[in-house]
Amino acid sequence: MAIYAIGDIQGCYDDLLRLLDAINFNPAHDKLWFVGDLVNRGPKSLETLRFVKSLGDAAVCVLGNHDLHLLAIAYNKTSPGRKDDLTPILTAPDSAELIDWLRHRPLFYHNHEFCLVHAGLPPQWDFAQTKKMAAYAERVLHGNNYLSFFNGMYGDKPNVWSRRLHGAILLRFITNCFTRLRYCDAQGKMNFQQKGKPGTQPADLKPWFEVEGRKSANMRIIFGHWSTLGYYDQNNCYGIDTGALWGGQLTAIKLGKEVERISIDCVGERKPE
Repeated sequence: MAIYAIGDIQGCYDDLLRLLDAINFNPAHDKLWFVGDLVNRGPKSLETLRFVKSLGDAAVCVLGNHDLHLLAIAYNKTSPGRKDDLTPILTAPDSAELIDWLRHRPLFYHNHEFCLVHAGLPPQWDFAQTKKMAAYAERVLHGNNYLSFFNGMYGDKPNVWSRRLHGAILLRFITNCFTRLRYCDAQGKMNFQQKGKPGTQPADLKPWFEVEGRKSANMRIIFGHWSTLGYYDQNNCYGIDTGALWGGQLTAIKLGKEVERISIDCVGERKPE
């Protein structure tokens, strides 16, 4: 059995199928780990969502910020934004089934060797704390009180870890770590405005995976979310959002003692913003 982790798809369904052909994916024997952001901005979010769901136990997907945005729109019955491409999902005959399936995806996944998140981890969290925080948020997200999760999800504060955080504020912090984090300062204060590649940020900020003393440094972490970063393989971390949506590549990595990269070139469905 082979395990492949795949970067942000964002509705680029045709590219996904080409990548699966390139890796000779066999759902009877292989497993796919999706790093989140299955949907939005690309042309075939509905097809992507249906396909990943249809894979059953052959696929694992953690939630990304665009996936959560879809859920918030669906459950709060609000209209998609100008840049969103979510209407086909919201109006599909199987919309309720797809939305319910997506809501029950995890924020964090791991096996004995690798960990999967959409965006990143604050420097104060080790493996045990990461599992605890994911479980806390997932209990609300997957439970009967899930509407409270989406009602309090949006916002940039709090932006630094404290054990005194609780309730809706803690849920928002956890969600922002797992699905939005790119940069933070040496104390772990997160910045959500800077989205460019490393070297373009203010001097007091570092990519989350380069913060000195990061407690997750012994974890092999696979993440996406950061298309301007491109492919990244350092510091025990593997960044695999290579900008398929923007005309870059769609990337898979084959997991093992040595990680093997497989990428395909993409035409791109959106111009860089």
